[in-house]
Amino acid sequence: MAFQIVDDVLDLTASETVLGKPVASDLREGKVTMAVIDALEHCTAQERELIETVVDQRAFNGVTHAQILTILERYGSLDLAATRAAQYAESARKSICTFPDSEIKRALLWAPEFVVAREK
Repeated sequence: MAFQIVDDVLDLTASETVLGKPVASDLREGKVTMAVIDALEHCTAQERELIETVVDQRAFNGVTHAQILTILERYGSLDLAATRAAQYAESARKSICTFPDSEIKRALLWAPEFVVAREK
């Protein structure tokens, strides 16, 4: 869950150079992720229309990526998703702590931290 949420946030916020693919490709594919759902729950009718235009048309026709980011930032939707990812990662880490100490356990304890800190 943490990996997917971070992946979704990076899809919206990272640069094409860093991602190695076009930004906001999830929206262009009609995929509505946690951050977008949160924004839709709080935004104005006009802002909702902008988001829905991209999702429905599967393109940024008359709507810019910057406009979508502004909406997501206005309502703290990106931060909410990042916080939720961190919560999932911490939950995974706590579950792993119950295993006997080993090299594998140490590697597994590192994974959740890496997942939420990654930049691509």
